Amino acid sequence: MKPRLIYQEFQRRIKEPRKFIQVLLGPRQVGKTTLASYLEEHLRLCTHYCSADVATLEDLPWVEMQWEIARQLVKEKKSALLIIDEVQKIPNWSSLVKKLWDQDTKNKIDLKVVILGSSPWLMQKGLTESLAGRFEILHITHWSLQEMHDFFNWNINQYIYFGGYPGPASLIGDLPRWLNYINDSLIETLCTGQKNNLMTKAR
Repeated sequence: MKPRLIYQEFQRRIKEPRKFIQVLLGPRQVGKTTLASYLEEHLRLCTHYCSADVATLEDLPWVEMQWEIARQLVKEKKSALLIIDEVQKIPNWSSLVKKLWDQDTKNKIDLKVVILGSSPWLMQKGLTESLAGRFEILHITHWSLQEMHDFFNWNINQYIYFGGYPGPASLIGDLPRWLNYINDSLIETLCTGQKNNLMTKAR
């Protein structure tokens, strides 16, 4: 499957000399991880991908460990790319990322970094509090009508009813199954994530 049009801009930024952390920001199930995976597959740059979905709730050492793995790739290949998915799930992530990024800048370590996030409020909070001047945001939005037509041959009525979510596009012929997917994979996970964030702030 060909990538979304926004991939060209994403790829262009990564090919540039290391200057900013690239932040892919957008709602769940619109293709952020797929976009990063496509880049990893097609760009000739040694890449380490990791997801905070596997980390525990206060696991800053996990972030540092992933960063060190990527630094080792730089030692072997002279340049590398680190992709961290759903980083906003780790409290105080931005302060650590700032420290590690600044260390690499000072030590001239050519490690490029991409951060993926699906909670705009938490991501913006972390970025503005700790990473001012160190990042660029690439907004990954819901898919457009044209994209849904090109990829899935949808018409405008299907787009209006089902929206720009590519993940469950193959399920629209089975409406109960599509509804269950939307509820279980989007609505419930969003509500659970917001609840966990509130509990974390209350500690």
